[in-house]
Amino acid sequence: MNNLTAIKGDITTAKVDAVVNAANPVMLGGGGVDGAIHKAAGIKLLEACKAIELTDSVRCPIGEARITEAGNLDAKYVIHTVGPRYYTDPEPENLLISAYKNSLDLALQYKCKSIAFPAISCGVYGYPIEEAARISVDVCTQSAYRKMQIYFYLYNDEAFNAWNNLINKRTT
Repeated sequence: MNNLTAIKGDITTAKVDAVVNAANPVMLGGGGVDGAIHKAAGIKLLEACKAIELTDSVRCPIGEARITEAGNLDAKYVIHTVGPRYYTDPEPENLLISAYKNSLDLALQYKCKSIAFPAISCGVYGYPIEEAARISVDVCTQSAYRKMQIYFYLYNDEAFNAWNNLINKRTT
């Protein structure tokens, strides 16, 4: 069974149980995917994020995940995760693995059957696309997550091709 699908498109249009937001540690919106999700979801998402307790000015540390309602999105939840900055955070591979695992574990905890991921850390955080695709597909093909339908919503041809090629190699 192939539970992974790469889609070139806008993650804010995903019809899934949970949309993953590549958030920053304060979770109040930003640029890229984070800004697009906040804009599409509306004020309810911002209010839900503000309700999450701050610890040392951080709502979600790098590699961890938090869940909120999805506001105006066609999803039940938004799972916010903070990926590593490739050139500045120590052990970026381990942090990216944790971001995916913690997001998936939270989705399972909330009984989600489908989830949509962006290319976490591949924008301004500078993670190399091929390496990020490998890490995400490695995590998402672990047995604990095989019953969940996992979509990767990718913003350009390079990212789409990286994920799509990897998924096709793993399932043929």
